[in-house]
Order: sequence, then structure tokens, then C-alpha cells
Amino acid sequence: MALIPDETIESVRENNPIEDVIGSYIHLQKKGSTLMGLCPFHNEKTPSFSVSPSRQMFYCFGCHASGNVFTFLMKYENMTFPESVRVLAERAGIIIPEGEESEEERRKRSTREQLLRIDKEAAIYFYHALRSDEGKDAYSYFADRGLSDETMKNFGLGYSRKYRDDLYKYLKGKGFSDELLIKSGIISFKEETGIHDLFWNRAMFPIQDLNGKVIGFGGRVMGDGKPKYVNSPESEIFLKSRNMYGLFIARRTKRDYFILCEGYMDVIALHQAGFDNAIASLGTALTEGHCSLMKRFGKKVYISYDSDEAGSNAAVRAVPMIRAFNIDCFVINLSPYKDPDEFIKALSAEEFEKRIEEAENGFLFTVRKASERYDLRDPGEKTRFFSEAARMLLTLSAGVERGAYLSAVAEKYNVSERDLKNLLIKESEVLSRKPVRKIISPDTENIISLNEDNSSKTGSGLQKERISKGMAETYRMFLHYLCSVPGMLERSSLYIAEEDLPGVYRDIYVVLKNEILAGREINPARLISLFPDEKGQQEVGRIFSFTDEDYDSSEARGKAFKEALLRIKKERMALLSGDGGDSAENVYNALMDERRKLSDIQRTEFVI
Repeated sequence: MALIPDETIESVRENNPIEDVIGSYIHLQKKGSTLMGLCPFHNEKTPSFSVSPSRQMFYCFGCHASGNVFTFLMKYENMTFPESVRVLAERAGIIIPEGEESEEERRKRSTREQLLRIDKEAAIYFYHALRSDEGKDAYSYFADRGLSDETMKNFGLGYSRKYRDDLYKYLKGKGFSDELLIKSGIISFKEETGIHDLFWNRAMFPIQDLNGKVIGFGGRVMGDGKPKYVNSPESEIFLKSRNMYGLFIARRTKRDYFILCEGYMDVIALHQAGFDNAIASLGTALTEGHCSLMKRFGKKVYISYDSDEAGSNAAVRAVPMIRAFNIDCFVINLSPYKDPDEFIKALSAEEFEKRIEEAENGFLFTVRKASERYDLRDPGEKTRFFSEAARMLLTLSAGVERGAYLSAVAEKYNVSERDLKNLLIKESEVLSRKPVRKIISPDTENIISLNEDNSSKTGSGLQKERISKGMAETYRMFLHYLCSVPGMLERSSLYIAEEDLPGVYRDIYVVLKNEILAGREINPARLISLFPDEKGQQEVGRIFSFTDEDYDSSEARGKAFKEALLRIKKERMALLSGDGGDSAENVYNALMDERRKLSDIQRTEFVI
């Protein structure tokens, strides 16, 4: 754990309302006492991500991600806990003295800062090299592509010299160690060739994060060398799925949409033509991380990939991914030109603006591309196409959205809505009969204890325990009432002990017990901070998000709680009966004690 004092951490958390922080990343809408939005950690069309201002925690009813304001930043921005505290401290104007860092935290922070310094120095080196005599060819390449000096400057374009160790020598002269330079990714090491630059004789494109800091590079070879493009490998400061080229500038655009391109030059050419909302993924296919990043800015997306077959196929893959994040999506037709850069050179920015206005709806684009695989003059082929179209319609939300697209598809391809609806029903029935592979069995959950030595203390004999979903819900109900009903710990401790709960539920019980006995008010956000393990944070979230609305009275809730206690006791007795690791006498005595407690519970009435 960090050496940052608990009271400082609490002060940072209290001065960063979770609804404000998360609200700056995703769109939240008020629903009763909570706020709801689309979960940024998994694909969904219906909001299941809840933020509770009163509890200062978030919880997703879909993927069960849970946590407080620190946890959110750690998951969303790929930060360590100390990094999340420091970012939020800066946001709230709270100063954390350097002396409050542990040695490990100080080392990680220093490494991150050094890597950023290395990339900054490399960007300066490349920038000046472009404007030297050695950089003439690269400069001519950019100029021939129609880029002005101002555009080259705005994007920090540069050149890596022909010598394989020129950048390495430059950075060594700045005092950086070989270890750090190799960790940065822009310097490589191989036993057969030794240390050398990753980039040489290439036109260079610095990559910036949302704060404008250089975190990596893309390099295009000068001449016919292979590979044509080389990109920085991922590092502690550079995650390709969490960053997009041009987004540092595009995020400030006044337009209500982004133009999604394939490459660096397309982005730069569009910006120079006045489209300051152009962005691109970084040398990789579009990912859910990119979609989540675009969703953060609440804008529509117009795809402007190359018009060749590869570009069209990439757009077909991108559309459903973007739509899954509830982002309005359209596809720009660049034909007969290959890419945005070529289109604008051949025609004009005004003509490109017209193509934006005429852009095709993303879903209808994917249907059209599917239709091109069939000969619609042939009745059999046409029937197979409509079956595929029906399956595509089934991916849409039932109701208004699906109905609107069904009508559009029926009209465009000259089929009656009734026939298309019948196909929809037929395909739905076919899909419902297909076996679904589940990551977790419908009857069980894997629960892993947070404390590695718990099993030896409790006699469970297993650190990884298999628990039925019914029992998992029982443990959650018990812990929910334990922390929400005053005096419930004292009453339940007559019957329930730590060893009655398995794995993570035992860990949560111990923490709750300590908090209650210490006289501290149960604070969900603080409680989550006590669990560094994601499984623990998820379960804490599920406990505080437990709903007892099915029980409409104190008596009904009391009966449900009593039933939970009985089930916990019976489960414990079953475990003891099968325990071959203890003497028969000890097992018998333990079972007798459990039977007595079971009988006591049966005679007791609980009103909650």
C-alpha cells in the first residue's frame, strides 16, 4: 500500500465527487437517486452502469465492475492506485508531499516521467532533423503531399536520420540509461546487432495523448524499404487502444462529430483542409477501447476509410463496434478516390463536406455490403440475403430502433415488412436453439479468497472454492443486511462465524466486522479502497447494490434473512461432513455445535 496517509486519501476522495469525475468520461442520466450510463468496461446498448452519489461508488449490473472514484480511474486510464490518487489530488488542488510516496511508487512515477522525457527529446530531435540538410527528402515528401510548413509544425512532423544509432547517441548524451531507452521502445536491443534505433531514414509522426504529451511515434520509410510503416511498441506510457492520432486537437472541435480515418496522413490532410475533427487509430484495427474513448466526447462518428476492398471490409467491422457504444455512425463514400487526402486534392474541401452530408447510415451500409455478396436476381440467393439481413436486424434493440431499420431495409430491397418480420421471427427461433458457450457455469461461480492463507485457518482446505449462484446470492444478502441494519452484527454473531463464509465473502465479513466494532460508519467508497483485488471490489459493489424490493415488509425481509442464515449453516454443516482432514471426534463435536446454532436460528424471529 501507499505511504500516502489514509486521511489524505480520504480527503482526495471526498473532494472528487464520483458523479463529477465519471461524468467527465461518460454520459450519465439521473434515474431516481442514482445516475445511469453505458458501461465503459463492456459493450452494451442498454445502460446498466450505475453511479451512486450517496454511496460514492459505481456498479455495473451487466459485467459487475465496481469501485470508487480511484478504482474507476485505475480501470479506465490503466493507472496504479497511487497514480489515481495523485491525478485526483491535482484535480482537487490537494498537495501530496513527495515524502509520502513509498520507494516503489517513487520508482514507478520516476520511470513514467523519464519515458515521457525520452519521447519529448526524441520528438525535438526528429523535428530539427527534418529541417536540416539530411532531412530534405523527408521534407520534400511532406511538401509533395501538399502539407504546409504550418501544418508540419502543428503536428510536430520530423525525420529520423539514416544512421542506425544516431538517436541513441543523442539520447545517451542527454543522460538516459540504456535500460530506460530500451524500455521506451524507440531504442531496440538484439544480441546479434546490439543497441540501435527503432526508426531510421523515416518520415516521423509524433503521437500525443489527450494532454498533448508525446507518448510514441509512427515512421514511414523513405524509399522502397520494408516495412512501409513502423510504430512504437506499447509501453508504460503508450497503449494503442487507449489513444488515437489527432484526438488531442480534435477533442476541442466545435463540430458534433469525429471523422475516423485509417492513417496519419489522412488525419493531417483533413485538418489542413479545415476538418479539425479527424482522428485515426494507431497502426491497429479499431478496438473497443477506441470506441470508449470516442464515446467519452459524445460525438457522432463518420468513417472515412480507404474506398478499396480492404477499407470497405474494415468499415464493415468497425460499424457494429461503434454502434455497440450507442454512437451514431455513418460511412463516407470517397469513390472514385482512394482516401480523404486524395479526394480533397482532386476535388476540394467543399466537395468533401458534401460527401459528409450524403454519408450513408452505418447499419444500412453493412446491410448493403452484405447484399453485394449475393446475386439478388436469383430467388435462392435473394432469400439467403434476406435471412442474413434478418440476423443483422436482430442485433438491434427491439422496439423503435429495430422497427425503423426493418422498414428502411424492406423499402430499399423491395420486400414487404411483413415477410421480413416473419424472417426475423424464424431467425430468432434458430438462434435460440443454438447452444450458448458460457464463461461461467449457470449454476456456479468461482470465488477466490483475497487472503492466501485463509484456507488453512478456516479448514476449508481450498483457496479456490466453487459456490452455487444461489449460495453466492445468500452470502450477499447476509452481508448486505449486516452493513445496512444497525445491530445486525451483534445478533448474527450468535450464529455466524468467519469460517461459515467462503473466499471473498469471508474477507468482506472480516472487514465489515472490524469496521462495525471500531464504531466507524460503513462507507461503501472507503470499503472498496480496502480491497485491492478486483474480485473483492466487484463483490463489495454487488453487496451494496443488492436489492430487497421483492420483500415488501419488515416481516418478509426478516424471513428472508432468517432463511439466509439457515442456508449458510446448512452449507457449513455439509462442508464439515465431507471434511476428511480432521479427526472423527472433532468433526462430530463441530457438527453438534452447528446443529445447536441451526436450532436456535429456527426458533428466532427476525424483523428488519
